[in-house]
Amino acid sequence: MTYRTTLAALLAATALPVAAAAQDHDHGQHATPAPAPAPAQTDHQHHGEHAMPEDKGAKPNAQIASGTALLPAAEGGQHGGLHAMAGDWMLMAHGYAWGAVTSQGGPRGDDMAFVQSMGMVTASRPLGNAARIELRGMFSLDPLMGKRGYPNLFAAGETANGRALVDRQHPHDLFMELAARVEVDVADGATAFLYGGPVGEPALGPPAFMHRRSARYQTMSPIAHHWFDSTHITYGVVTAGVRTRAFQLEGSVFKGREPDEERWGFDPIKLDSWSLRATFTPSPNWAMQVSHGRLESPEALHGGNDEARTTASVHYARGGLSATLAWSAKNRIPGDTLSAWVAEANWDIDARHSIFGRAELVRNDELFPEHSHPLHDQPFRVARFEGGYAYRIPLADKVTLALGGSVAAYAKPAALDPYYGERPVSGTAFAKLTLGD
Repeated sequence: MTYRTTLAALLAATALPVAAAAQDHDHGQHATPAPAPAPAQTDHQHHGEHAMPEDKGAKPNAQIASGTALLPAAEGGQHGGLHAMAGDWMLMAHGYAWGAVTSQGGPRGDDMAFVQSMGMVTASRPLGNAARIELRGMFSLDPLMGKRGYPNLFAAGETANGRALVDRQHPHDLFMELAARVEVDVADGATAFLYGGPVGEPALGPPAFMHRRSARYQTMSPIAHHWFDSTHITYGVVTAGVRTRAFQLEGSVFKGREPDEERWGFDPIKLDSWSLRATFTPSPNWAMQVSHGRLESPEALHGGNDEARTTASVHYARGGLSATLAWSAKNRIPGDTLSAWVAEANWDIDARHSIFGRAELVRNDELFPEHSHPLHDQPFRVARFEGGYAYRIPLADKVTLALGGSVAAYAKPAALDPYYGERPVSGTAFAKLTLGD
């Protein structure tokens, strides 16, 4: 399939929920099916991607970003989308499709034009006066770009055609989430919830990178993706937790193995791993999480290794600024402990202009997967620094086209110069069509 054909297909797929929602009246980004609550309950109540209808329980200083992970409420409606009512159900649709052209520098770099996409639909309603339910579906046509995904210098993780993917980002699965969430008010200011389904995200790590506003225009995935949020598509998840305005405590059982390379279908569902996460949201501007999990055989090429993963992150939002600082350590059992840092920020200067950046420091031992290579299994600490600019063009109500690009430079040990070049530089240009904020 040609690049133009793929782009047309993805844009058409993204337009479907727009057309469907347009047949009903648009109730606005933060509308609810219930009468407006008392002023004391309105603080940042419906800014999130997964705002629940008639939420009379705990009102955290946060919004749900992906799975059950939280971001500051002050980020606003990162995935606001279109809303419509169908009886007692509030329906919401949002998504994006963006075409990108990247030139990844150095001898191991590559050039490619590709399309990424994500669409999400939710349906939520009250269950009496003290409970709520939400059904979620999230999908991607990323498998159209092929099993090897797109070039991304110093990235590693998962396989294509039985071989390790190195210096590339794998495509996401067609099914990114098929899950449900039920909330019950259990005390004044406290709500218990149960989340899960055949495809979902466990309580481990910060919100997935494509759901963080600090990564709003970062076309390339973090090279630390498999340290922080590689579990955001998991085949089999059950999470239980409790939340208040300032705290959320939760635990998950889930499948530890990452999705296989057959991206169009379902993987076998298992519950063989576990995680715990605590999140502190002292104000609408801050969200801080720490989490730990034990994953059973997460990587196909390290089938004999389990993994203990520990993460911590801080997220800040005020006005047009969103920022994330995160740390992670993954301990292969048996094996080494490898750490990673990510710092990223997006500043919406005004309604049209944004600047963004990301810095990463990763200790990676998967850059040379061939057992015969002299550097096989050798860990190297690699840094990537990327910055860019985006210009937004409103096309219709809640539909925006953003045009922009970024440049990335790297720091690495001299031992990698023969393979990556002395000073590789990468550049990416993009056009991102978004339904929602």
